[in-house]
Amino acid sequence: MSVRGRQRLARAAVSWLLGCSALLSPAAGYVIVSSVSWAVTNEVDEELVSASTEEALPALLEDSSSIWQQSFPASAHKEDAHLRPRAGSGRARPPPVPPRMFSYRREGAKAAGTPPAQTPRPGTARSLAHSSGWGCLATVSAQEKIQGLPFGNCLPISDGPINNSTGIPFFYLTPKDPTVSNLMKNPMATLMLPELEGELCRKNIVDPEDSRCVRLTLTGQMIAVSPEEAEFAKQAMFSRHPVMRKWPRQYEWFFMKMRIEHIWLQKWYGGASEISREEYFKAVPTKA
Repeated sequence: MSVRGRQRLARAAVSWLLGCSALLSPAAGYVIVSSVSWAVTNEVDEELVSASTEEALPALLEDSSSIWQQSFPASAHKEDAHLRPRAGSGRARPPPVPPRMFSYRREGAKAAGTPPAQTPRPGTARSLAHSSGWGCLATVSAQEKIQGLPFGNCLPISDGPINNSTGIPFFYLTPKDPTVSNLMKNPMATLMLPELEGELCRKNIVDPEDSRCVRLTLTGQMIAVSPEEAEFAKQAMFSRHPVMRKWPRQYEWFFMKMRIEHIWLQKWYGGASEISREEYFKAVPTKA
């Protein structure tokens, strides 16, 4: 392009810009009214996060000191001065709402942790042995597919009539029960008795299997009751479980008992305490 052509193009551009400025001259000094701009500070950011309703937004917009400012001409501010709320007459800004976070009351060590150390209570163990009408007996399985593995069975028990506690659990079994087959090969067994009528479980209405309830574990040898002791075993079992009298006789029922060797008492989530046989049989049943 020649030099003259460039000069003509430049003159045309200048003329177009002058024409546009002449057309826009009546709107000089104004900006778009609907445009709002503000600078978000740390204080505003915290309030926007903590506010839970839309009521806080108008309050933020009313603050013209540090949060936001509209771009109006100076004349507009002077003319509308009587329309703006006076200092102290407007709606008060609500205080910042703390963040909503889930909080839980921190319990004391006594309630949430380990209870105070207590010595084993043989009377509690005897009470469980006497009040329990059933227990979970674990034996060593003699079944072909699970030979040598633990085998559990819930059975009715009794340590004597209501007015005569011996601390020795008696059983009424049939040879057809797999438990008896297991005991014929290995007479060692473990009996677990959960707390049923203890003070903690009764007051707090929790299941007997709850870890906070007392559990008594007896380990020993299962033996058949001798003929001399059969009458006492009959009274012990039938007085606590009268329905046993009507069980079908073709199952060849007979009485067994455990010769206790080890006693364990657990009163919390963990940490079982061992009780000696001497203390156990000397103790009197008491409340758990």
